[in-house]
Amino acid sequence: MHKERQSDELNRRNTAFDNKLRPTDFDGFVGQDKIRDRLLLAVEAAKARGESLDHVLFSGPPGLGKTTLSYILGEAMGVNVKTTSGPVITKPGDLAGLLTTLEPGDIVFVDEIHRMAKTVEEYLYSAMEDYAIDIMIDQGPNARSVRLELPRFTLVGATTRIGLIAAPLRARFGLVNRLDYYEPAKLAEIVARSAAKLSVDIDGDGALEITRRSRGTPRIANNLLRRVRDYAQIRAGNFITGDVARESLGLLEIDPNGLDDMDRRILETICVKFSGGPVGLSTIAVSVGEEPDTIEEAYEPFLIMEGYLERTPKGRVATPLAFERLGLK
Repeated sequence: MHKERQSDELNRRNTAFDNKLRPTDFDGFVGQDKIRDRLLLAVEAAKARGESLDHVLFSGPPGLGKTTLSYILGEAMGVNVKTTSGPVITKPGDLAGLLTTLEPGDIVFVDEIHRMAKTVEEYLYSAMEDYAIDIMIDQGPNARSVRLELPRFTLVGATTRIGLIAAPLRARFGLVNRLDYYEPAKLAEIVARSAAKLSVDIDGDGALEITRRSRGTPRIANNLLRRVRDYAQIRAGNFITGDVARESLGLLEIDPNGLDDMDRRILETICVKFSGGPVGLSTIAVSVGEEPDTIEEAYEPFLIMEGYLERTPKGRVATPLAFERLGLK
């Protein structure tokens, strides 16, 4: 019980930290320029017509701003945002309870929508199209269907695996957007803004060092900034320079190429234990003591994007660059 309380407190603090650094409007949102322009246009058009925003689907790797954009949409439309996640809604009654409490125009944000139960997902079809759901009451001979009318609302879904969303559900989203990894210049701008919010000074070299190790992901950049801030506060007069960032990130075992301890363990497993591959994902997972889904979703995209790893029909293969980074022949 004590450990559970500690975990809840840690999650609360991390959420508060993320919320502190999240932008609250489109002007403060850096990067994803094309998506931001499309959303701004949709918001202005919906407000001009006096209608609710069309349903929106965000896809892409974790930490790129899907949740942030959902709250920005709520702020731009001047409506409430109710947040839930796919695994939490386990039965149709849960969905009905959520949707019947909405005000006209409200936004329902469903994180990890691809993990929603299929029986619940089917109820969304009529809710998204007809703004009504049919609920079965009682069982057997007394069973009857009751139709619940809903206010016009906007469903905003976020997923890291869009391929797992059923085609009928995906087709009901009017705005489908895929978020990509951030360019270094945009990410450095985010780091500089976050440092200002955290009341810590940072120069261009310091922001660049953090950016280089952030995998093109704002969430990782902000988490690294928090750790570098601790180091700068105690040992560098609360000022982050390039040297300060390198020293503090060295303590975290994150090298200048952005590879952390798990990245190196994955590459060493393929390069050393299996002679560069090919080797299956499940075998790698057992070797490094991590879940296959975590490796596939959290670590592989960066390793593939940076050219350390290849996916082949026979399994994962390490590239010559991976051997070079590990100092192997």
